[in-house]
Amino acid sequence: MSDLCARLHRHFQQLPVYSFPFEDSAIPFNGIYVLYEVGETAHGANRIVRVGTHTGKNQLRSRLKQHFVNEKKDRSIFRKNIGRALLNQDNDPFLSQWEIDLTTSEAKRKHGPAIDRFKQAAVEHMVTDVIQKRFQFAVFRVDEKDKRLELEARMIATISRCEDCGPSQQWLGLHSPKPKIRNSGLWLVNELYGEPFSETGFIDLERAVRQSQ
Repeated sequence: MSDLCARLHRHFQQLPVYSFPFEDSAIPFNGIYVLYEVGETAHGANRIVRVGTHTGKNQLRSRLKQHFVNEKKDRSIFRKNIGRALLNQDNDPFLSQWEIDLTTSEAKRKHGPAIDRFKQAAVEHMVTDVIQKRFQFAVFRVDEKDKRLELEARMIATISRCEDCGPSQQWLGLHSPKPKIRNSGLWLVNELYGEPFSETGFIDLERAVRQSQ
């Protein structure tokens, strides 16, 4: 996987890199994003630490804002995982409350009164600060939902299986309570052990990236 992963990283180095604040008009309506993190490198380039996409039509811009701007950790598993690592790093007992998903009305009724709202808001602010200051991203356009999901899964599996994409000793994810994050060096737990790219399948990715340049 190392050769394909190195080629994958090189392709993304040719795309514009965005950081917060970013203009909506620069982002396609549909596509795949990769995240880079300060201090993380691989293959002589910025190391990809997360691959993501969206399922709803024309929702890529909205999805990125859920990560970078909207302080609602239950709408962004990436935000939730950053918070988990920060809290676990400090041995903060609020981690148990941070884990509670309050998306549904039933969950809010059952668990809402027990949540320390001031602490939760403080952690959300801390997560936002980390994401906005430490992370950048590149995107490429893919209009078809099924194709987005397929490419995303192959990209994740290819990177996670690469022996040359390990995290630095200072990587925040090493404090994650999630073993899959610590072991993979990615802010992800799904698709890590799926089917990676074949040489033939990689051509589809190359074509999609080139079309975004």
